[in-house]
Amino acid sequence: MSKTQQLRLGIDGMTCNNCALGVRKFLEKKGLQNVDVSFANAEATFETDETFSYEEIVSGIENFGFQVVDTTDLTPLEEKGWTDLEWKLLVCAIFTVPLFLAMFLPFPILHDATVQMLLCLPVFLIGANHFGISAFQSLKTGVPNMDVLIFIGSTAAFIYSLLGYTLSLGHDFMFWETAATIITLVLVGNLMEQRSVRQTTSAIRELYKLQPDKVKLVTQNASGDQIIKEISHKDIKVGQEFLVNLGDKIPTDGVVSWGEGAVNEAMMTGESLLMDKKVHSPLIGGTILKLGTLKMKATKVGKDTALSQIIHLVRKAQSNQPPIQKLADKISAVFVPTVLLIAIATFLVSYLVVEIGFQKSMLHSIAVLVVACPCAMGLATPTAVMVGLGRAAKNGILIKGGTTMETIAKTKTVVFDKTGTLTTGSFSLKQIETSISETEFKSILLGLEQYSTHPLAKAIVKAIEGDTKPLNMAEVREMKGLGIMGKDEKGNTYMAGSYSIAAEFTPESQHNVYVLKNGQFVGWIDMEDTLRPDAVQCVDDLREDNVRTLLVSGDNAEKTTYIANKIGITEFYASKLPKEKLDIIEEMNKNGVTVMVGDGINDAPALAKADIGMAMSSASQVAVDSADVVLINSNLRSLNKAIGISKHTVLTIKQNLFWAFFYNILAIPVAAVGLLNPMIAALAMAFSDVIVIGNSLRLKRKKIK
Repeated sequence: MSKTQQLRLGIDGMTCNNCALGVRKFLEKKGLQNVDVSFANAEATFETDETFSYEEIVSGIENFGFQVVDTTDLTPLEEKGWTDLEWKLLVCAIFTVPLFLAMFLPFPILHDATVQMLLCLPVFLIGANHFGISAFQSLKTGVPNMDVLIFIGSTAAFIYSLLGYTLSLGHDFMFWETAATIITLVLVGNLMEQRSVRQTTSAIRELYKLQPDKVKLVTQNASGDQIIKEISHKDIKVGQEFLVNLGDKIPTDGVVSWGEGAVNEAMMTGESLLMDKKVHSPLIGGTILKLGTLKMKATKVGKDTALSQIIHLVRKAQSNQPPIQKLADKISAVFVPTVLLIAIATFLVSYLVVEIGFQKSMLHSIAVLVVACPCAMGLATPTAVMVGLGRAAKNGILIKGGTTMETIAKTKTVVFDKTGTLTTGSFSLKQIETSISETEFKSILLGLEQYSTHPLAKAIVKAIEGDTKPLNMAEVREMKGLGIMGKDEKGNTYMAGSYSIAAEFTPESQHNVYVLKNGQFVGWIDMEDTLRPDAVQCVDDLREDNVRTLLVSGDNAEKTTYIANKIGITEFYASKLPKEKLDIIEEMNKNGVTVMVGDGINDAPALAKADIGMAMSSASQVAVDSADVVLINSNLRSLNKAIGISKHTVLTIKQNLFWAFFYNILAIPVAAVGLLNPMIAALAMAFSDVIVIGNSLRLKRKKIK
């Protein structure tokens, strides 16, 4: 069986969704699997096996007129020097400007037919190469793009002028300036579009800039003396030690091995306060040391670091388009053939019915071809999604795709877990009651809870690990919604968990954790949890926005009621197992979009079942994987921000689509009746894309509640 591998190709030159769609169809025809092509990220990702022919794929993509750059990492494509598009535009502008000026200046040489033909020829050849190849390839894939319209329009103007020149029919039969100006103005539009689209992905580039170029590696020479050597960030290896001075970026994920300091982690977590660090404290790559000097040991490098994971999630999310995009895609698929039919009809009606002459009929038809803009529809959704996701990421919110954003914008109900979500999950020991020695009780607890990822379990371990040694367990397994059980080397069995495991032994249901030894109840432990400082404001804001809030917890009724009353949530459920949480979520889903916010393994099914699952960054990996949104900074106000950003992103998409449809519905008839010169039509078409992208870019700085 052949082994599959995932590859990424950088593709430079794609300007809209139709470009990406054409490349995707080509790659799928070549038998590649899980193909995803993003024009804004300038990349294609796919899975293939050993039979994959890199040269054949590259050749096929470049036949579309794009440039392929092989990239083995996730670094975004950066342009060096002038691009191919910029050189083409410069040459075209040099030859087009004299032709355009001939319309206003009386210089005889500019009006000479041979001079005009020679000025237009290089522009047309560049246009034929730039638009013609792309148009031909798009027709082959069955997804005709805008270049088909531009190529036909400019070619019609050039050939008609060439016939007029060859047959010496006079200036009335030649419009060289029209052919040249159409090509030049559309290239201007393409360049503006390309640069504007790049701004929509600035969040990705800003994340990459968090990585330092050079880092200070701490090594020893043959004599055992410590030396500091600068190496590239790409050469970092796990286990290496690095020196971090005041103001330096943390090289990679790791732990402090020497020294103390304070780190600004705002760019990664959204936390504005400096985080104190000492020996064994965790460090996040890309954050900045603001106080002190540290040495650190690398624990994760490359794609395994927190920063790389965030970048990967954002990239993956940006390739996921919301359902609203489907409408634009369906229209775009038939747009070019429809415009071609309208252009033909315009010529026939103008020439045969209205009888305005061949030349004017031709100009009307060319204006229709040139003014039409399917790209505006193709850009409407992805550009807004790019900016929206980027803004969310910069605020410590990872939203896994455009589909998720569109769903969040319709939120009707938010269901909260309690421990680690509405509360901090930072517990302190309150009380222990046991029928065995306290030392043995703590040893059993420590032996079991050290294997659990639940915040309460971690807190218990932290509170009692200095008092005794953990009981050595030969076998341990977690019971979802109940607790954890284990067996020691002598065959004794132990359980630690919720009241459900001890209900037959004691009527006291208000304690945190109950412990059984060989099926017999031996005691309980109580821990104190604290409310998140942002929880009350989060719930108040949701209530103000008419969003229904519920608290569903696996904890007992007393603790759940206390937290619900303190926060102001009137609907709450206590002592719920994962299956029962699932049933509640399923019922809520029937009444509109439901968001579930949780953090534990026992929340994973509910997170997956809800319309939108949100996990705190401190959550278990299972919960993070099950969630549609990850709140990196673990700040509940980010929930409100996620809803606000999503609403404004969807609003921007609708505005963009309205403009794209309105522009084409208005411009095409105006061109068809002869009220638009082809050159003005080309200018209008170029700016229609820029208007759509500009509206999307407003999301970067738009005030959002």
